[in-house]
Formats: sequence, structure tokens, C-alpha cells
Amino acid sequence: MAPKPPGSAVTAVAMRTTSELPWGVAIDPRTLGTSGSPGVTPMPETPSSPTVPPPQAEGLNSALARNIRALQARRAAEEVRLSLSDRVSEKVTAFAGSMAFVGVHLAIVAGWTAVNLGLAPGLPRFDPTFVILATVASVEAIFLSTFVLISQNRAAAAANRRADLDLQINLLAEHEVTRLISLTSRIADQLGVVAELAPELDELQRDIAPEAVLDELATSDRDPPPT
Repeated sequence: MAPKPPGSAVTAVAMRTTSELPWGVAIDPRTLGTSGSPGVTPMPETPSSPTVPPPQAEGLNSALARNIRALQARRAAEEVRLSLSDRVSEKVTAFAGSMAFVGVHLAIVAGWTAVNLGLAPGLPRFDPTFVILATVASVEAIFLSTFVLISQNRAAAAANRRADLDLQINLLAEHEVTRLISLTSRIADQLGVVAELAPELDELQRDIAPEAVLDELATSDRDPPPT
């Protein structure tokens, strides 16, 4: 019997179905030996997830870092310019909103109650009806509420300034976008590009008047639309 040519082994192995082979294993015909035994090449493993992690940022944008430093400097300057009453109200409000304040009051009330109930031998009962305790608590509540209102007024003023800043930035961005749309429309006209949304483009090229928007909102608040 004539010997089989070497290529017949390659053809025989190549015709085997994948169901005959172990999972995750492929036959590389180039690794076949003269004896016809196939060479086994492991298949590359598939990733466990089809997604990849996002690239890590090298650092903050220079403009963003500059803005952060500017805001920190502005906040520090505002803290320096605070009046004595504002400083006191900030300190009192910060302490009143802490767990240390709760612990101090728990200790005072517990000791006051224990002494005036006769649970502390050797100490006289100075407030058996707890009238003094109620009076002190009422006066303290009045002063604390005043300090809290002072701090809230400062926070509200700062919030109003930030809202005005946001409004100015939004108006500036709207103005810049309007000019970009106008410039793009002129470029399209020069290139002979026909715009399909011509009426909408005409509206987009007009600047928004904030006072007109505020008047419309005020009118809507006074006269709500019928439901």
C-alpha cells in the first residue's frame, strides 16, 4: 500500500468538527507532525465583561483647577471680612449642630434631674419643681433660634449671589451659542447648504431677553392656565 501524503493528515484534521474537540482548544494544522498527530493550541480566553474601564484622567483641567483656587480664595476673603456677630453666630450654630452639644445637654439634664429628685445624696434639691430648668431651656431656645436665623440669612445671601452668578454665566453661554448659530448659518449660505429647519434657526439666532422671561413667569404665577 502506498504511503499517504503528509497533506492528507492535515486535511483529515481540518475536517473534524468542533464538537469532536475539547472546549476552548483549536487545532493548528501547521503543528502537525509526520505521524499525523495534531498540535494543540489553546484558544485565547474571552473577557469576562464586554465593557472596559474608562481611561484614568491624568489630572484636573487647568481652567477647572484655576476656578477651584479662585473660589477658595474668595471664600477665605469673605471669612476674613466677617463681622464679630457673624463669627459668633457661626461658632454657636456649628456647636449647636454637633453631637458634643447633645452630649453636654444630656449630662446637664441628667444631673439636674438626679439632684432634684433626691437621687444624689449630700446635694440639696434646688429646683424640685423643675421651673428653673424649664426657664433656662426656654431662654436657651430663644438665643439658639436667633443665632440659627443669623446664619441662615448669611447662607441665603451667599446662595443668592451664587444664583446670580449662575444666571449670568447661563446668559453668556446662551449669547455665545446664538452667535455660533448665526455664524454657522452664514457659512452654510456661503457653501450653498439648504437648511431644512429655517424657521427654527431664525428663532435660535435671537438673543433671549431675561426680563421678558421673568415677566412671563410672573404673569403665569398670577394667572395659572386652566386645567
